[in-house]
Formats: sequence, structure tokens, C-alpha cells
Amino acid sequence: MSPATIAGPEPTSFASAPSMRRRGFLALTAITVFRGPAEAALAQQPKMPVVGVLVIGKPDPSAILQRFREELRKLGYVEGRNIRVEIRSADGNLDRLPALAAALVRDQVDVIAALFTPAVLAAKAATSAIPIVMIGAGDPVGMGLVTSLARPGGNITGMAGLTAELAAKQVELLKEALPNLSRIAALCNAADPFSKPFLVQIEHAGRAQRIDIVPVEVAAGASLDAAFPAMAADKIGAVIVQPSLPLAHVAQLALRYRIPAVSPNGPFAGAGGLMSYANAPEEGPRLAASFVDRILKGAKPADLPVEQPMRYRLLVNLKTAKALGLTLPPAFMLRADEVIE
Repeated sequence: MSPATIAGPEPTSFASAPSMRRRGFLALTAITVFRGPAEAALAQQPKMPVVGVLVIGKPDPSAILQRFREELRKLGYVEGRNIRVEIRSADGNLDRLPALAAALVRDQVDVIAALFTPAVLAAKAATSAIPIVMIGAGDPVGMGLVTSLARPGGNITGMAGLTAELAAKQVELLKEALPNLSRIAALCNAADPFSKPFLVQIEHAGRAQRIDIVPVEVAAGASLDAAFPAMAADKIGAVIVQPSLPLAHVAQLALRYRIPAVSPNGPFAGAGGLMSYANAPEEGPRLAASFVDRILKGAKPADLPVEQPMRYRLLVNLKTAKALGLTLPPAFMLRADEVIE
């Protein structure tokens, strides 16, 4: 009798577990190999540069900021793709500028573009490392922002505004528009360190034109509102307004108290002021975008000479003149680059 044949277990049942482990290991290795270079490539992508923009907020900077963004686009920058623009506004309160500047520094932006002298001063106090581009800062050498226009020497460059010099030009234009004018108020922003050179230039021009200059220092709010009835009672013939004040509100007050008002800020005439004489509106944003572009490509602010605007425009609001009962001389009107009817 032959011995019984006992069937053993299938061979494949013993080999399946190691085989599965080998397949799992190979699959995991493939995934690891596949994911590694992709993650490395992602890590090697350049960081999107961030431009922090610091503005006072009043007067309304929207037109300037729109032109600034347009100029960046002309240079090949597309927001969200190869650049990010972060705007910080003090909403007209200069006391907020230092905290806003400090926040941009904490956010580690690559460049700070600052509009007008108070914003540049706040940015300068917040950092000596991050490049700062001035957009219309008045007398940057006298204000201690740069060593010289040709060799800025620090982390600040950009466009120097000629606000004080343009304020002096307003005296000449007012005298031409209103030949019998004898007293002009210089409406200065008490919170703005630039108010001193602003007033000095106006007083110098007043002496040249034999016109009395009456300094009026105000802050936005109640003191600003109270200044206009006081000027009207004092028989002030016209007022020159510092650009860092809320210009639209000032224009309304000037109309209410029938005081011709001018400013070295282009949008002032459009807001209801009698006239404005300022650099062409495209100058500041164009130069600022050019400076930002060069800095992002590796240039040092200390090596980039400060530039000055080359084109200026006289805007006259004829509607405001009529509301004030003024008839402006034809020769003066011929000088206007734009007349608002």
C-alpha cells in the first residue's frame, strides 16, 4: 500500500508577502524620487518682490497710485505674478505714519515708496536697511533725508519735490492774477516738519513782490476749520495751502469764506481751489517706478542720484473764480496749461 500523499500549501502563499513588500518599497521610492525634485524646484523659485507704499492719505493719493501701478506695468511688472504692492495709508493722520512704516519693515518688504516728506521721514526713522524711494519729498538735503542730490549716500533716493520753491511761485502767480493783492496767508500744517521751509520760501517771495505774508499754522480738524473765518475777518486777500493738508476740505472752506486759495499740488484746482502750480502729475509716479525697478534689479539707493521733476503745469479753476466774483486778466489766463470750467 502506497503511502498517502499529503498536499502542502501553495508555494505562492509564502512568497506573496515579501513580494508585496518589495512592490510597496519600490512604489514608495518612486514617489519619493518623483516628489523630491518638484519640491526642490518649488523651493528654488524666486521670492516675489514686495513694494510697500506709504502715503498720508489726504490729499487723496489714488490718482498717483494708479499712475505708479501703470508705470510698473510698463516696466514688465504684473501684480500677483512677479510683484506685490502693499499700500499703507495714514488717512490724513500724520501721527499714524511711524507705526505704518514700522509695520512695513516688520513685513520685510523689498522697497518702500513714500509719498511726500512726512511719509519719507517716517520710513527713514523705521529703517536704515530697506531701500526707500521718495515720491515728491521737499528739500531732501535740508530735511536730512540724503547727503546730496548727486550722491544720496544712504538707503534713500527718488524724486525731490520742489514744493517750497513752487509755493514761492504761487505768490508771483497770485499777484499776476489779482494785481491789487496786498496780504496773503501761508496755511501751514503744524504736524508736518516741512512747514518751516514751506513758509520761508513764501516769505522770501512775499518780500520780492512787496506783499505781506501772514503765517497761519493749523492741524487738520477744528483748528483748520477755525482758521478760515479768522482769515476772512483779518481781510486776507488769498491763501497758499501746504499740500499735506486735506486739500478738498480746504477748498470747500475757502469757497465758503470767499478766500482765493492756491496750492503747489496739482489736484487742488480740480478739488475746487482757485489754481495750482505743480509738477506734471505723471512725473512722480514715472520716476518712482523707474527707481523701484532699478533697485529690485540690484542697484543701491546710495548710487542712484536724486532726480527732480522737469515739467510743471498751471491749472486754473474758472468756475471757482466766478463763484468768488473774480475776473482774471486775459494775459494770465493765456499762461494756464488747463482751465477747469
